[in-house]
Amino acid sequence: MRYFIKLAYNGTHYHGWQCQPNASSVQETMNKAVSTLLNTEINLMGAGRTDSGVHAKEMYAHFDLETSFDIPNLVHKLNSYLPKDIAVYDIIPVQDEAHTRFDATKRTYEYYINTFKDPFLQEQSWYFHQSLDLDLMNEAAQLLFNYTDFQCFSKVNTDVNTFDCTIFEANWKQENGKLIFTISANRFLRNMVRAIVGTLINIGLHKITLADFNAIIKSKNRDKAGFSVPAHGLYLTKIEYDYITK
Repeated sequence: MRYFIKLAYNGTHYHGWQCQPNASSVQETMNKAVSTLLNTEINLMGAGRTDSGVHAKEMYAHFDLETSFDIPNLVHKLNSYLPKDIAVYDIIPVQDEAHTRFDATKRTYEYYINTFKDPFLQEQSWYFHQSLDLDLMNEAAQLLFNYTDFQCFSKVNTDVNTFDCTIFEANWKQENGKLIFTISANRFLRNMVRAIVGTLINIGLHKITLADFNAIIKSKNRDKAGFSVPAHGLYLTKIEYDYITK
């Protein structure tokens, strides 16, 4: 039987989702917890990778187990066993061929910028005090819908077959001294959201124009795009599947 785990985590103290040598990861921490409580070796497959320091308000991972178990009881035990910066919300039985990574139809990220210095937001939002032209940044964000190839925003030397992504939503809003960028797509390239935000920041600072932004995307050259904003302001907020109702 295959199961999806719905979880969330504060990524501050982790080197991303994926297991890696000599570094703490969310996947490794979850594998250990689930394996210990089920008394069998479990290797979770995540819906995607988040980089070091990136947070997830909603992440899915799946595992297989031949024996049955009490789902609410395991959720409770996991939340007692796991460190305070990881929470499990649900465990969902699915079809054997269901896949958290390949079956996801839509993913949503948010990037948080606080415009005033707040010591309580130091690891949860990026402090940026310069004035930004939010209207112009939203105009630029709408230009993303005209493209599908986003190689210019991808980390170089990444192992992918295509740089094509379909963007469903991209916008900025201001709330109580915070700027929030929301972007949804069927898939994302490594470092893509942070590079888009950094390039849109340059638009907001009037360092580049809307014409420049179009030219950057058409160039397919990462060196032409803007800087990558810090990881601690980025959140994976939603993953959608056709067969899971929210």
